[in-house]
Amino acid sequence: MYRKTTMPNGIRIVTEAIPYVKSVSVGVWVGTGSRNEEEYNHGISHFIEHLMFKGTERRSAKDIAETVDAVGGQLNAFTAKEYTCYYIKVLDNHLDLSMDILSDMLRFSKFDPEDIDREREVVLEEFNMYEDSPDELVHDLYLGNVWPTHPLGRNILGTTESISRFDRDLVMEYYHDFYTPDNIVIAAAGNLTHEAMEELAVRYFGSMKGIKQKKGATPPRLTPVQTVHAKDTEQVHLCLGTDSVAQDSPNIYTAHILNNITGGGISSRLFQAIREERGLAYSIYSYQSHYSDCGLFTVYAGTRPGNVNQVIELVLENLDELKTAGVSAAELAKTREQLKGNLLLGLESSSSRMSRLGKMEITLRKYTTLDEIVTKIEQVTLDDLRQMMTASFNPDKLCFTALGPVEDSALPATLKARKR
Repeated sequence: MYRKTTMPNGIRIVTEAIPYVKSVSVGVWVGTGSRNEEEYNHGISHFIEHLMFKGTERRSAKDIAETVDAVGGQLNAFTAKEYTCYYIKVLDNHLDLSMDILSDMLRFSKFDPEDIDREREVVLEEFNMYEDSPDELVHDLYLGNVWPTHPLGRNILGTTESISRFDRDLVMEYYHDFYTPDNIVIAAAGNLTHEAMEELAVRYFGSMKGIKQKKGATPPRLTPVQTVHAKDTEQVHLCLGTDSVAQDSPNIYTAHILNNITGGGISSRLFQAIREERGLAYSIYSYQSHYSDCGLFTVYAGTRPGNVNQVIELVLENLDELKTAGVSAAELAKTREQLKGNLLLGLESSSSRMSRLGKMEITLRKYTTLDEIVTKIEQVTLDDLRQMMTASFNPDKLCFTALGPVEDSALPATLKARKR
């Protein structure tokens, strides 16, 4: 049911027909995010995403909102480290309208100076709101410590200084550099045909021109540093992690299985040991971050100041046990089934299937079927896990960040930190 076409101007169209639903989801994926920014325009990818909703030559911001609401649709966008996505979900008989709106926003937004000034204040408020969410802030602080000199170590919002510098010239420079046909994927899933999407894409995006101004991307080098950021909060928020694999690595399914076993769900080792057995944290989990040329494995926990030392010791103890004792065959079998179930249950809507199509094409330029993924999950062995644990869970490569009312003296000797 998957099909792909490349238009003469370079735009890629990927579709998946789901004839038993009544909706269609369309996303325009642009291959740029905060990784493509410089220090002087840090945060501009996210800022442009906001501006796309502020009005075009044909529609005001209110017109855009009312047009989508009038047909019961959902319109939104998000910015990531390496891509930006604008997406809409409507009933299948409004597919033409959805392409009209997305193309109008992507190609003909006014970027009015007054809108830029107004939206700058909105984004600054978003930045301040984010600063008041320590359970989210700690992850960006952690990335900044792990990759201190690399764009991947910067947060997506930018800084108050960089946001304050944004003007129309900066916006248009970045827009023309990266919002080009060869850097765009149109992904669609739902009750549609590939031929219909091709026709609409040619009508609404066919005359788009330009070539991406490519900038050299170098992989970041991990800095195994331990850092405490003092903040007056009720809990201490902790991130501890190390290198992982890039998103195109043949070992990515090994990484997913290892993550699930470690802290990927309520039956994971960390959740059971720290929350269920000892009640030391409400939130404790691990996750993988995969980028085009690197990856990161991270454990997060939020706990009372008096529990910090014990939580860290338990995390390190569980990681060490995974490395020395390994994973049992039964644990591997259970995790395989869990991953397959999560994968299939996560694809029950047209929007989730569109996201899968778009992300695969914009990042990997290829499509992996569900059967291929299931096969690769089944092929992961205990020896694969053992090799990854040996390579990754190295004490000399562990990075640690704490945010909250905690002193360096409260940390285990293995994680004495420099305070900020």
